Amino acid sequence: MVFLLVVSFFLSAATCILLIRRLNAHARHYQEDKPQRFHAGNTPRIGGVGILVGVATGWILAVLAPIVGLNANTQMTWALSLSLLVLALPAVLGGVYEDVSQRLSVRYRLVLTAISAALACGLLGLSITRLGLPGVDGLLLTAPWLGVGVAFFAICGLPHAFNLIDGYNGLAGTVALFICLAIAYVALQLGDRQLAVIVICLAGATAGFLVWNYPRGLIFAGDGGAYLWGVVVAVASILIVQRHETVSPWFPMLLLIYPVWETVFSIYRKLARGSSPGVADALHFHQLIYRRIVRGVFHDDASRRMLMRNNRTSPYLWSFTLMTVVPAMLFWGNTYVLMGFSAMFVLIYVAAYIAIIRFKVPRWLR
Repeated sequence: MVFLLVVSFFLSAATCILLIRRLNAHARHYQEDKPQRFHAGNTPRIGGVGILVGVATGWILAVLAPIVGLNANTQMTWALSLSLLVLALPAVLGGVYEDVSQRLSVRYRLVLTAISAALACGLLGLSITRLGLPGVDGLLLTAPWLGVGVAFFAICGLPHAFNLIDGYNGLAGTVALFICLAIAYVALQLGDRQLAVIVICLAGATAGFLVWNYPRGLIFAGDGGAYLWGVVVAVASILIVQRHETVSPWFPMLLLIYPVWETVFSIYRKLARGSSPGVADALHFHQLIYRRIVRGVFHDDASRRMLMRNNRTSPYLWSFTLMTVVPAMLFWGNTYVLMGFSAMFVLIYVAAYIAIIRFKVPRWLR
């Protein structure tokens, strides 16, 4: 399994450096006045292609490993490997097209992620049959179509949640890496090597991308990379709960609470201000940290100063994410404890957001 991690890592890293050197002309068309832009210069936004190459190769090698004589019990099948590729492609290719052309509207991107979600539910038979809530669980058992609908909604929405937090060097990529490793850890504890392979290959490909993304910011994941993380992580999260009764449905919920709550809170915030949830702004949590907490970076060159501030923003959010990933790994079978940590995260997030907005951040955090 380590072999698959290494192969995915190196292929992703090699593809990304090739994209950086040969296919970066499209970056010149990315507007300077976009509110979510926090970098100087023209940086290619097609890192998702490198991640896709790395993870796809890893999944295929996982099937071939026992055939070619490698001592690896991956439990991977051609049906699962090809199904994962087929279901991921609509969302990922649509995201890459938007990264390159800047011409694909939010509506069409939602349609493409919905197609990926429908393919996932159809090809893999995904359904959410329990949420750890007695009344709701009974309803899901009596109405199986409702569980399929919840799974569809989760797979359709998570790619956009990852895209929302993809604002600074190393932020979304490292969050995805943490989540993949946590799912792999629990899957291996349960003896589910097949599911572990799925996320380990994605973790390796993500790490290969991060080599060039953090701290130098030579390439960004773009919508394609965010959608790939969202689709695969959503599928893996549903599979681990669907396959193993001992895993609480709140295990993936706590793992994913940061991007999910960031999305929910952003929709509420924009609706409360009378704005459309689809309109980009610069008031997300990570953007406020960049503007109001990360200070004291002095350098003669403006672009260098922006890069340094960019790089100092992500570690704040990595720490925030570890507040959910660590307890999720420790208490993956205890629903009530996981619910408590999820509620705690929401309260801390809202309190921190209000404190930053009101300029009441403690000195030691700045």
